[in-house]
Amino acid sequence: MFLAGLILLAFLWMRGAVRPTRQEWRNLALLGWLMFVVDYGALFWAEKYVPSGIAAVLSATVPLMTIAFEMFLFRLQPFRWSLVAAVLLGFGGVGILMLPDPRQKLPLIPCVAILLGTAGWCLGTVLSRKLVLPASRPVTAGGSMMIGGATLLLVSGAFGELHPWPHISRNAVLALAYLILLGSVLAFTAYVWLLGRMPASKVASYAYVNPVVAVALGYFAAGEPITAHVMAGAAMVLVSVYLILRRGRKAA
Repeated sequence: MFLAGLILLAFLWMRGAVRPTRQEWRNLALLGWLMFVVDYGALFWAEKYVPSGIAAVLSATVPLMTIAFEMFLFRLQPFRWSLVAAVLLGFGGVGILMLPDPRQKLPLIPCVAILLGTAGWCLGTVLSRKLVLPASRPVTAGGSMMIGGATLLLVSGAFGELHPWPHISRNAVLALAYLILLGSVLAFTAYVWLLGRMPASKVASYAYVNPVVAVALGYFAAGEPITAHVMAGAAMVLVSVYLILRRGRKAA
């Protein structure tokens, strides 16, 4: 992520992009810490203990938390009982996922960490529409990625997780290059660009498909179990997100 931000900023500045002001750098740092350090740091740690499918379902609360921030904290959306009901349905699904299941025991603290990290991403998403940021959305994406990635590297080093480069395999290098270029430079820049043109709750709808893909991959590729407990909670989360997006399309 640090490299993705650095590459993107270097490319933009070579093409004459305006450098951020001091205030804009402070706001970019806030976004980088919320959206990457808080979210990614918590998620990557928790995935050591939580199956990827469950982690994806918990992370699918992005639209729910985003609309909750927009409606209750920042007053960017009018209060509507239908939206409140949809949000409560989604959080009810999360509650079911976190209830004890004799066939699949989920550690509580890592699950809570994923939810707190997701809240950080959602708060950063909503704040990106309120803070003073560079006029260029790619500069905003590059600056926040660079600062967030640099902070994550420092935290990783402090916990002894950085390993010498000779131990990185060829496949790992290729995977890292893919994540830098497509997963970060392209995808996050598109995400920030959309935030400047659409409501945050609609942009956050990308999380709608993540759980389906992750649960399927976890089952077929990693042998992770799919229980009725998981299916019920996941269904409530996905129906909740669908109702929110459906309501948003009608309002538009």
